[in-house]
Amino acid sequence: MDPIELSKKIGGKIEIFSKEKLTLETLPVLYTPGVADVSRAIAKDKSLSFEYTIRKNCIAVVSDGSAVLGLGNIGPEAALPVMEGKALLFKELGDVDAIPIVLNTQDTEEIITTVKNIASTFGGINLEDISAPRCFEIEERLKKELDIPVFHDDQHGTAIVVLAGLINALKVAEKKPEDIKVAISGAGAAGISIAKLLTLHGIKNLILCDRSGSIYRGREEWTNPAKKEIAEITNPENIQGSIWEVIEGADVFIGISAPDILKSEDIRKMKEKAIVFAMSNPVPEIMPEEAKKGGAYIVATGRSDYPNQINNVLAFPGIFRGALDTRTKMITDEHKLKAALAIANLVESPTPEMIIPAALDPRVVSVVAKVFE
Repeated sequence: MDPIELSKKIGGKIEIFSKEKLTLETLPVLYTPGVADVSRAIAKDKSLSFEYTIRKNCIAVVSDGSAVLGLGNIGPEAALPVMEGKALLFKELGDVDAIPIVLNTQDTEEIITTVKNIASTFGGINLEDISAPRCFEIEERLKKELDIPVFHDDQHGTAIVVLAGLINALKVAEKKPEDIKVAISGAGAAGISIAKLLTLHGIKNLILCDRSGSIYRGREEWTNPAKKEIAEITNPENIQGSIWEVIEGADVFIGISAPDILKSEDIRKMKEKAIVFAMSNPVPEIMPEEAKKGGAYIVATGRSDYPNQINNVLAFPGIFRGALDTRTKMITDEHKLKAALAIANLVESPTPEMIIPAALDPRVVSVVAKVFE
C-alpha cells in the first residue's frame, strides 16, 4: 500500500488504549476521587511515580526535525511521522510505550530546558534525528541533569549494531580488532559514536573522514569540539587525505555519509578479505554488487533487500526495555559493548552472508535487555 494513502487512512501509526475498562464502578477508582490517594502517595515519595503511573514503561521520542533520515532539516511537523514509526517499533518489539514529541525549536538551550521540563512524565528519553554537533551537547547535558536514561539512538544505536556486525565479520575474515585498519566515511553523530565504541572494543588504527578529508590532530578546517575530541583517540599516525586515500590498505570501510562515493577500484585498494559496511540509505556509498566486483569479502548495508542489514532496531528496543526494567539511570559504554556482543552472539555460525541477526529476530530484545541485569 502507498505510504501516503495508508497515513491518510489510519491518521497516524499509534494510539492510546485504556488498561482498565471504564465503567460506573471503575470510574471513581481510575479517576476522582480514588486517584487522589495515588497522587497523595506520590507527593510523599516521588519515586512511586515509577510504580503507579505510565513512567514505569514509557519513554519520550524527542526530535527537533533537524536531521531526519536522509531528508535533512525538514522541521518538526515533517519529522512527526518518523517519530510515530519509532514509537511503533518500541511497542511492537520491546513492549515499551513511547510518545513522539517534536519540538518547534532548534536552539540547544531551549531543547535541553524543554526536555527537562517534561521529563517527570517519562522513564527515559530517546533523542532522535537531531543534527550534529548540537546533539552531542544536548545528550551530555541531559544525561548529567536528569535521573532517567537519555539515549541518542542515531549515535549509540548505530554504533552498537555496527560493532555487533563487525565482531562477526572479523571472526569470519579471521582478523583481530587490534590488527586492523578501519576507514570511516562520515563524521557526524553516528560516525563519531561508531569510532568511540570501536576504539573501546580494541581497534587501534581507525581514521574518520568528513567532506574535508581525514580528521587529524591539529586540523582546523571544518572542525568542531566533537571532531577535535575524536582526533585525540583515532588516527594514530595523524594521516591526512581524502577517504579515497585513507581507504588504501584498510581492512574495513564503514560508510555513514553519502550515496555512490566509492567504486570497485576503491575496494581493490583495501586488504584481502575486505569488509565493507556501506550504510547510507536508501542508496549506499557503494552498492553490494559493485563492492563484490572490487573484491569485498563481506558487505553490509542499511537496506532490507540485501544480506547483512545494519539496522538500529536491533538495539534500541532492548536497550530501553532493560533500562526501564532495572530502573537504570544512565546507559553506559559498558552497556553498549555488552549489547553489541549479545547481538553478535545470536549468530552462532556467522558467514559472509550472515553476520548479524535479522532486523525482526524475536530473540534480540531479551538478550539486549539482559545486559542491564
